[in-house]
Amino acid sequence: MRRLTAILAQRCPVCFEGRVFTGPFRMKEHCDICGVRFEREQGYFLGAMYFSYPAACALIAACAFVLSLFFPALRDWKLILVACLPVVLLVPAIFRYSRIVWMHLDRWIAPDEDHW
Repeated sequence: MRRLTAILAQRCPVCFEGRVFTGPFRMKEHCDICGVRFEREQGYFLGAMYFSYPAACALIAACAFVLSLFFPALRDWKLILVACLPVVLLVPAIFRYSRIVWMHLDRWIAPDEDHW
């Protein structure tokens, strides 16, 4: 439960307290509290795509479904196009949470690695 709270609050995967981001897309290199390095190696965050892509697809599908209920006469391609707008607006949130979830999953799977 503590890890879930840290994910939702976008906190460090080791100490659950330090902030990970300084801006919408800018990450800190290290945790201010425990000193853990967030990016283990070059290309480390490619794994975050396993979370960001499904999140974006699910958001598009949910928006398209809701739009189809309110506007049944709207053609499919227009429906999908309009449903993509919330994804564009939520790119910073999707980006941030996919990285946070990736770091926490990695730390949960390999907890014995000493501060990477």
